[in-house]
Amino acid sequence: MLDSCQNAQERWGGVHDLIDRWLKERQELVQAFRALRDLKPAFADKDTNGDFCGLLVDYVSAWHFEVCEQLVSEAKAFDDQKALKLAEEINPRINDSTQIALAFNDHCAKGECKDTERFAEKLTKLGALLHERFELEDCLIEVLHNAHKEEGAVEA
Repeated sequence: MLDSCQNAQERWGGVHDLIDRWLKERQELVQAFRALRDLKPAFADKDTNGDFCGLLVDYVSAWHFEVCEQLVSEAKAFDDQKALKLAEEINPRINDSTQIALAFNDHCAKGECKDTERFAEKLTKLGALLHERFELEDCLIEVLHNAHKEEGAVEA
């Protein structure tokens, strides 16, 4: 999961400050995920869980209310119908992962992370879901960025 995150930063770094900041948040989320996963005996630690959940909520919110909104606006500005269609196909899957991430956060906020076995299982499922989400987000960014980059070069 971290390797694909690093590759995304190399590909998209510098495209927009917004995306750069968001990718940094992704990196922090992955690091917090790994730290939480590796702290097996301390799963019930409210501070560690709270830090991770805060990053998780911030990350998924930034996608919906900042990054995706900007990408769709860009696609509309370039009349990029292919990218808009892709966004229509991909965003429902990303939205589903957002709902699962928010449910995970709610689960922890209610103190239901005391059952370390169930928590470890939920964390593992969340890790796989985040990995898929990162790939979907990267796919959408790649289509938008490459199409607009090429059009911008032609206009210049």
